[in-house]
Amino acid sequence: MDPKRIRKQFERIGRFRILVIGRANAGKTTILQRVCNTTDLPEVFDGEGNKMSWTLSTNNWCQRGCHDIRNEFVFRSNKGFIFHDSCGFEAGSEDEFNKMKEFVVECSSTPKLDKRIHAIWFCIPMDAYERPITEAEERFFNKCDTGSVPVIVLLTKADCLNSWALEKLRDDGYDMKGAKARAGDVEKTLLIDMQEYITEELHQCKFAPKNYLPLARMNEVESGDQCTKLIMCTSDALDTIALQKLLISTQQTNMSINIKYALKQ
Repeated sequence: MDPKRIRKQFERIGRFRILVIGRANAGKTTILQRVCNTTDLPEVFDGEGNKMSWTLSTNNWCQRGCHDIRNEFVFRSNKGFIFHDSCGFEAGSEDEFNKMKEFVVECSSTPKLDKRIHAIWFCIPMDAYERPITEAEERFFNKCDTGSVPVIVLLTKADCLNSWALEKLRDDGYDMKGAKARAGDVEKTLLIDMQEYITEELHQCKFAPKNYLPLARMNEVESGDQCTKLIMCTSDALDTIALQKLLISTQQTNMSINIKYALKQ
């Protein structure tokens, strides 16, 4: 594609907009902070771009009733991203689900390019190992048509499977030292099995996800490789070169991605 045409599309599209979905304590806040290279909380704007008068004072800012899905969350460290949060429907509220669905339908097809959402990150935490797929996931993937907007399922807190691995090994008769020595391999097996199970379950739904990606240790400062995987996975799910380039140019977690992407093109 002609670089001049891409630049014009950038100007029309504006910033890269992501809807983040997931139950409470799914690790959403941490992911967004890592992607934007910060530990600060975001600024909040209403759907018209006006800064909200109230401020966030806790990392648990994704609380049901704390904001409207149309509100925009922007981190000072990287204002190229706009995030929306779906808090509410995961807890079983039909009203919140309908609001979320209406928002997705509207923002996936609006002629106002600067108001479109470009990707959806659906977080499923692996600390809920015994029941990763709930009614909320089934309802979303069976009833919410996201159109051309790709949904990437993020298997968050994948490192929590280490605890399940230790418990399994202890149940199998290993002492703690032996269990710790083998836990890494068992953890990998559990993650593979879990990803296969989730993929199989969700691909039976009417509107299946586009991609799946496990994320681990996002709460650690040295989580750049995980952010890189997230950006690349999202880029691969996008259906236009212009959006791919906008995402790659917006991210600041790994500047070598820009070079690799340029060479790939």
